Amino acid sequence: MRFIWLGFIITTVSGAKAFGMQVPSGVLEKPPTEAAPSEVASPAASAVVAPASNPPPSAPSAEKEPSPGQLSPLGQAPDWKELERYSGQLTKAEFDKAWKDIYSELNGPPPPWQVTEEALLVPTQGDRSEPLKLAFRKGQEDAPTLSSNWRRAASLPPLAGRPVLSDLRISLDPGHLGGAWAQMEERYLSFRQGEAVCEGDLTLIVARVLAERLKALGAVVSLVRDEPEPVTRQRPKDFEQAARDLLTQSGFPDAKLSYKGLSGDAKLLTVQWQSEKLFYRVSEIHARGTKVNAELKPDLVLCLHLNAESWGAANAPQFSPQNHLHVLVNGCYSRSELLQQDVRHEMLLRLFSRIHEEELPLAASVVEGVARRTQLPAYIYTSTNARRVTESPYVYARNLLANRLYQCPVVYLEPFVMNHEETYRRLLLGHYQGRTLLGGKLVTSALEDYVRGVVDGLTDYYRRNRQP
Repeated sequence: MRFIWLGFIITTVSGAKAFGMQVPSGVLEKPPTEAAPSEVASPAASAVVAPASNPPPSAPSAEKEPSPGQLSPLGQAPDWKELERYSGQLTKAEFDKAWKDIYSELNGPPPPWQVTEEALLVPTQGDRSEPLKLAFRKGQEDAPTLSSNWRRAASLPPLAGRPVLSDLRISLDPGHLGGAWAQMEERYLSFRQGEAVCEGDLTLIVARVLAERLKALGAVVSLVRDEPEPVTRQRPKDFEQAARDLLTQSGFPDAKLSYKGLSGDAKLLTVQWQSEKLFYRVSEIHARGTKVNAELKPDLVLCLHLNAESWGAANAPQFSPQNHLHVLVNGCYSRSELLQQDVRHEMLLRLFSRIHEEELPLAASVVEGVARRTQLPAYIYTSTNARRVTESPYVYARNLLANRLYQCPVVYLEPFVMNHEETYRRLLLGHYQGRTLLGGKLVTSALEDYVRGVVDGLTDYYRRNRQP
């Protein structure tokens, strides 16, 4: 097996890592049945997975680091002039703190830009391009007032006796896809013929129920995906050539077209597998990002997911004793991710827009509400692609395509482990209110607990932070 450095990093995914566990951000990884994360990782560093029997390779010392002008898979060259409006927005101390505390990897290598006392100098298209200069605001100066599509809690109109979420624009983003698409994504779990749970269908139920509760509290609610079908109009066949190119660039020029009859690592290194990944993991999220930013323009996006641990083979899944909860905010960028100019641009846009100032406390409040309702313990990341960024043990920063592209605060929820036995059986019961008998004891609906927890967390946050 060859491992080469061609602008894309071939990264292995250990079989011990789980659908809800950590995998280096940017990898189009194994399916959940063979241990991949529920989160949609940013395709910033690579697009191909190598067999899990080897440790992650490092780039050969003789090879030159990729140029900062490269793009992520399906990424488009950004308009760097868009960032010029943020010149003078942050002091150097504010920039340094945000980078150090939220957006950088812990103990990671230096980012591909230069910081002086006066300005941030950012490479744009490549090594030879003129760097973008974003001046730092002097401490005694007032920050310029900039318009944005989203509003902080403190900027919303006074409540004046109205419901606590009045005027708030919330977009609900049900994770993954439903119906027949769930099996392609391998977000389909069945322990017995005639029964199954599909993450994309369950998150759509949560979104529909949650939307009605939030509307009753005055919010203006929209759904990013309101049916089992994809938002993108593209399909896997549209990405076959891109998949071939990625495989070739990564050292697999003779990859098979189809994965029919294949399993495990051999399945990953096929044109079909990689084209499907580009469809539902990259194209789909780009389409949702366009819809959020250009059409819906919310004050907040809630990305609704359910987690899982590794369940082994799809035809013989295993239950996990683990059951946990966490939420993700945007941050923890690796140098390899920031070498993609579109990723670098999107990250700086979020940082200079100060989205994190609203996103972090909002995420902490929402997850505390969900934790109270579900009584789930906090999931603990042990890899470098996520980091704690608040006092809450439930909140981690991680660079995902969805929480990077959406140009507003994003709370990315990952409650429950779908292949935890009791959770699986509760999910089979669907959504209901009250309690019902399961295995000889009365249980609530896991989906209802999810909805109530989110409502509790949102109302707590906006009650504390908006004008009465």
